[in-house]
Amino acid sequence: MRVGFGYDVHPFIMGRKLVLGGEIIPYSKGLSGHSDADVLTHSLIDALLGAAGEGDIGQHFPDDDEQYKNISSLKLLKKTDGLLKRKKLMINNIDISVVLEEPRLSPYILQMRKNISKVLNLSVEKINIKATTSEKMGFVGRKEGIIAYCVVSISD
Repeated sequence: MRVGFGYDVHPFIMGRKLVLGGEIIPYSKGLSGHSDADVLTHSLIDALLGAAGEGDIGQHFPDDDEQYKNISSLKLLKKTDGLLKRKKLMINNIDISVVLEEPRLSPYILQMRKNISKVLNLSVEKINIKATTSEKMGFVGRKEGIIAYCVVSISD
């Protein structure tokens, strides 16, 4: 059994959609980034790559490569899953924590889980997503951005 940990952070910007777990979340701002800036999915990709001993998201999908400009992070997740499959690695479970003051994510969590489930061909029950605040502390507390943490377990 192997374990991987992922972390990602993106600041809010105006004029962009907020995408988390492949789901468009109604909000006045989106996240800044080269791809769709899906901080939740980026943390998952990093955790999977870490568990597989394959570096990090920046090595596989560099932010100066035009082919990844505005790309859906679910497509990057699909490529990451392909890498795991080539190495004959199986995902046991995924646990993701998203830290933000707003918007509230509870109405969208099940759909985010379903989006990830579909891409990874993994049971929804093996994917957990939770949201919390930073109790108004730091840049997240000032509503300047979002952080996501992810832990995954995979098997040979």
